[in-house]
Amino acid sequence: MTRHAATPPTILTVMTVNIHKGFTVLNRRFILPELRDAVRKVGADVVFLQEVQGTHDDHARKFSGWPEAPHYEFLADDIWPQYAYGRNVVSPKGHHGNAVMSKFPIVHDQNYDCSIAGPEKRGLLHCVLRLPAQAIDVHVICVHLGLLERHRQQQLDVLCEMVRGEVPDNAPLIVAGDFNDWRRRADPVLQGRARLREVFVTAYGAPARTFPARLPLLCLDRIYVRNAFAHLPVVLPRAPWSHLSDHAPLAAEIHL
Repeated sequence: MTRHAATPPTILTVMTVNIHKGFTVLNRRFILPELRDAVRKVGADVVFLQEVQGTHDDHARKFSGWPEAPHYEFLADDIWPQYAYGRNVVSPKGHHGNAVMSKFPIVHDQNYDCSIAGPEKRGLLHCVLRLPAQAIDVHVICVHLGLLERHRQQQLDVLCEMVRGEVPDNAPLIVAGDFNDWRRRADPVLQGRARLREVFVTAYGAPARTFPARLPLLCLDRIYVRNAFAHLPVVLPRAPWSHLSDHAPLAAEIHL
């Protein structure tokens, strides 16, 4: 992968979005090129993606504009020279999972399978970023948790154990993604066991409503930080996002 020079930052702009494998709601239209344009306009330094298609043989033949490269490479293009992919769901036709795109070097990445017995496959993608202005590497974890409460609680246990075992106590840490936490049970677990604070809760007193994107009612998507703080976390506007994903994206300035 090509590495581009970057200005040493003290602030990282991050965004997270579940891209629904590049299709509109109900899979009516393939819109990955439009989604790439929208992600670019946010100007984030680090992008957390869920439901990213790696390959799909049938779709590649069926849909016009389907890229030859995996979708995370197509989205990263020359804007994010560094990227990592965690394959979670594998079928005879292809696979999909989580991805992280970064303007700064990813010096380590590992995907953790946090699936619970059954058909739902979920993962935690851990990346270590090296920023020129920082003496300590920045750790980021892209999350996609299950639909069932009992599964999410077990997956939060895995996440907390991973943080304790893999992330130095003094390292900046950003955890973001689709938590499917519509009952709002994740915050006390992550704060109490991993010292993670959710940026919207810190700024506004409640997590952001992100689902469904056209009329957000449920707080499914989150951005958590440790040894850092967020400035002006926002839910990105309905136009154009409400027709690009069933989840509204989140973005924030993270001060290291």
